[in-house]
Amino acid sequence: MEYAIVIEPSSNGFGAYVPDLPGCVAVGESQDEVRALIREAIGFHLEALREDGQAAPVPVSRVDYIRVAQAA
Repeated sequence: MEYAIVIEPSSNGFGAYVPDLPGCVAVGESQDEVRALIREAIGFHLEALREDGQAAPVPVSRVDYIRVAQAA
């Protein structure tokens, strides 16, 4: 499965979350670190769901970009 992740800068690094897995988050000092940590967090999240007898949510979120004119 492939889950969309959102990475956002913070005052002391980066945060990441998975829209299709509420509560699945990670923080790191760099984008590379937060990517590795969110991958690990997804694994733990899915494992916890399985242990609770729940199915992994089907990924439905998608990421896209829209170009807009810069406001003057």
